[in-house]
Amino acid sequence: MSVSVLSLTRPLDTVSGLLQLASLLGLALLLLKAAQLYQRRQWMLKAIQQFPSPPSHWFFGHKQEFQTGLELQELKKRTEKYPCASPRWLWGSKVILVVYDPDYMKMILGRSDPKSEGAYRFMAPWIGYGLLLLNGETWFQHRRMLTPAFHYDILKPYVRLMADSVQVMLDKWEELLSQNSHLEIFEHVSLMTLDTIMKCAFSYQGNHQADSSNASLQLEPSAPSSFRNSQSYIQAIKDLNYLVFSRVRNVFYQKDIFYWLTSEGHRNHKACQLAHQHTELSTTPGNTVWADRVIKLRKAQLQEEGELEKVRNKRHLDFLDILLLAKMENGRGLSDKDLRAEVDTFMFEGHDTTASGISWILYTLATHPEHQQRCREEIQSLLGDGASITWEHLDQMPYTTMCIKEALRLYPPVPSVGRELSKPITFPDGRSLPRGFLVSLSFYALHHNPNVWPKPEVFDPSRFAPDAARHSHAFLPFSGGSRNCIGQHFAVNEMKVAVALILLRFELAPDPFRIPVPTPRIVLMSKNGIHLHLRKLL
Repeated sequence: MSVSVLSLTRPLDTVSGLLQLASLLGLALLLLKAAQLYQRRQWMLKAIQQFPSPPSHWFFGHKQEFQTGLELQELKKRTEKYPCASPRWLWGSKVILVVYDPDYMKMILGRSDPKSEGAYRFMAPWIGYGLLLLNGETWFQHRRMLTPAFHYDILKPYVRLMADSVQVMLDKWEELLSQNSHLEIFEHVSLMTLDTIMKCAFSYQGNHQADSSNASLQLEPSAPSSFRNSQSYIQAIKDLNYLVFSRVRNVFYQKDIFYWLTSEGHRNHKACQLAHQHTELSTTPGNTVWADRVIKLRKAQLQEEGELEKVRNKRHLDFLDILLLAKMENGRGLSDKDLRAEVDTFMFEGHDTTASGISWILYTLATHPEHQQRCREEIQSLLGDGASITWEHLDQMPYTTMCIKEALRLYPPVPSVGRELSKPITFPDGRSLPRGFLVSLSFYALHHNPNVWPKPEVFDPSRFAPDAARHSHAFLPFSGGSRNCIGQHFAVNEMKVAVALILLRFELAPDPFRIPVPTPRIVLMSKNGIHLHLRKLL
């Protein structure tokens, strides 16, 4: 009996010993990690001691700034109090230097520092590793291959397609005005820019704005499938804007293994699926196929049509043509995976950032009726009734262009970008940062910096008069340096077309009861939408 009791207690003692050992190892690892984090925080504190900032909590950092809903207002206070740049603590050992000085911007954008992997990788499940997320030599190869897609010969035919999409939106607005005189315009503009990018980039023949009595994302079962898909895509992009931004700032969401188990992780996965599902294109009316299938079909079509010049002579090239025809120095084209990443990237960047820019431009003109009327008179003298707008017209509206630029200064579509320093840097004022430090280039803060722009909150288009002088890096709505926005000319052209045609048909006024609250996401959005009163012009 005693032998059997001993034989039972020995395994129990062994298990207990193993548990104790595991507990000790776990505690040791925890202490080691805590020591590493402490050492990293001390290194960070030493690195940024030259840069003052508002008081922060030792663990939660400046989280309170993010939770007020007035983050951009807090950011503008920093530009007044802390010259050039100031640190923002996200949590314990995670700090980013927020930069808003043109000399600092020029130095950083003139280098080849990679985008900060920790933040941008959260976008990879959504858009893959295309031009936005790539770094180093691979980025350079893709950039060089895609640059021909934005040559003015390629962009010229797009003006008519842009105008067609805008006119569809305006016809829809006229119908809605019989029900109400005000609209939340961001969703309408998003559908319009989505329509445009599908036509210009992929020769899509359908209509993403069609057949709905309103732009609400609450879809009726009878809504056409193309419209329902577009609305789902717009909502997915809106969700991803929030979810990616939220994840960057949450210490508990950094590890994939934990994040994908959370409710936000599930929402992110579902939104990515919806975004990918929308990349379905149509080669002929009623013939809808998945994007991967479209790529294969276009490849076969191009092989039949022949080389680039033969294709150019038959029809205008689109973005997908350029992607498929592009070759690296070794003569190889992009892989199917790379092609899909560039398609998803261009779908997002080609519609969401432009929709943000157009919506904020319209709001700015609505709140400054005297400038709105002057733009309208300029456009009327140029276009008459606006029956047709051409490439040549886009350079013949100087005052409207000045107003667009001033609106982009106040409301830059991409409020900030991030970089991770690949080598130490010393700024013009003598302050420096070591290799590996994270910096956030805040274009919003730069554009509202009173040391750069006198009376920065005042809407003053004369800042962009032809003879106006300013720092080369004081105005960066499309970033700067070698990694500036490759599609900025496409975006500005679409903004000009949209503003011109809208002002010819409608008078804009703000809704005094729903003033938009700018909020930083991947693109600049409004926390409560952008609501305008519209009056049809005779």
